[in-house]
Amino acid sequence: MDTLNQTRVTEFVFLGLTDNWVLEMLFFMAFSAIYVLTLSGNILIIIATVFTPSLHTPMYFFLSNLSFIDICHSSVTVPKMLEGLLLERKTISFDNCITQLFFLHLFACAEIFLLIIMAYDRYVAICTPLHYPNVMNMRVCVQLVFALWLGGTVHSLGQTFLTIRLPYCGPNIIDSYFCDVPLVIKLACTDTYLTGILIVSNSGTISLACFLAMVTSYTVILVSLRKHSAEGRWKALSTCSAHFMVVALFFGPCIFIYTRPDTSFSIDKVVSVFYTVVTPLLNPFIYTLRNEEVKSAMKQLRQRQVFFHEIIYIMGIGIADIIAATSLMKEQK
Repeated sequence: MDTLNQTRVTEFVFLGLTDNWVLEMLFFMAFSAIYVLTLSGNILIIIATVFTPSLHTPMYFFLSNLSFIDICHSSVTVPKMLEGLLLERKTISFDNCITQLFFLHLFACAEIFLLIIMAYDRYVAICTPLHYPNVMNMRVCVQLVFALWLGGTVHSLGQTFLTIRLPYCGPNIIDSYFCDVPLVIKLACTDTYLTGILIVSNSGTISLACFLAMVTSYTVILVSLRKHSAEGRWKALSTCSAHFMVVALFFGPCIFIYTRPDTSFSIDKVVSVFYTVVTPLLNPFIYTLRNEEVKSAMKQLRQRQVFFHEIIYIMGIGIADIIAATSLMKEQK
């Protein structure tokens, strides 16, 4: 029992995305731009929702929460990845690794539950429009958001407990650019078969079950559209198609990674980059480019110059992270 509670490893070493210096510089520039665009794009949606009365509806309330989660989700992994692209030896302390793992699962699970809520919101709005104001009032919306954060916290605590209870007494090389449960438990000095089963039954089952539930929800919505007018069908299809694009882009990688934690493929890093870096950027583009109400709200805000200072502040945070990573590289040299 004492052996299980001892942790000899004090830090982990990331192998990163590549060991080619030229590629690392190209990745650094590309992912830096993506990160700044992710921050500014999602904060734009939040500001547009807050300052535009016409967007004070459940759908946009959930959309602003999605943008907030995307900002947090991206910030858990991208700054550390950018730092690693500039450093020859990419390390993270054991405590920071566990912290990163905890928040990664917290925000990922919160996003999964939020996408479920958004699918339910569209189902009620399209299939039972007369009952929508009563079913999806603001009190219910706030309760649902509270529930998703509670569920995400419980899930993340469970994943973190599964990880820290294992002994780590030797190997400390992580073949990735961030800490995650399937990657870390492989380094444990004990049999992790049972832990792997628990991960599949937790993260894998949540991802797959929620995805199937949303597919079913959108199928019911599509069937019900036959009763609507041509204009109503087009508007509903436009909204639901944007939502489903987000669902597919987020759930695809999650299902691929967490339904087989004991198996590794060479494509795992590419898949991880997609759902930790790219998807948080695509969400604001998918919703704004396909949504006339959001685009109109942003044009009004631009005329009122409401969000200039906020965007400068957010972009400043992203640039500060990049400068800090550059300074670390110089110090190591």
